[in-house]
Amino acid sequence: MTEERPGAAEVVDSVLGALADPTRRRLLDLLAAQGEATATTLAEGLPVSRQAVVKHLAVLDAAGLVTGGRVGREVRYTVRPAALDATARWMATLATDWDRRLADIKRVAEAAEAAERDSPPAQPD
Repeated sequence: MTEERPGAAEVVDSVLGALADPTRRRLLDLLAAQGEATATTLAEGLPVSRQAVVKHLAVLDAAGLVTGGRVGREVRYTVRPAALDATARWMATLATDWDRRLADIKRVAEAAEAAERDSPPAQPD
């Protein structure tokens, strides 16, 4: 990982692991669109059972992506953006580093091409 504070790597690893599953990504999308929802409500929009949704929400919760709060007998889930923001910052840093590396490679290749173009042709022995 790039230079980050202690624990940031674990946050990114946890977030990326949680988001590796398409159902969890869909749950996050649904929660982001609805603002707040119960597992039952979320299950209505997915081809999985309510119990499966609860298990997926537990993974998202452990990764710091959602939080559940009890309201009466219901548990209502909402998105927690901090872990996702940390992951996005890590990805942006990584992208910037790769852009710099690719620019360096391009510069070296263009310089080599220019040197080859400007050098006199080799004379046969």
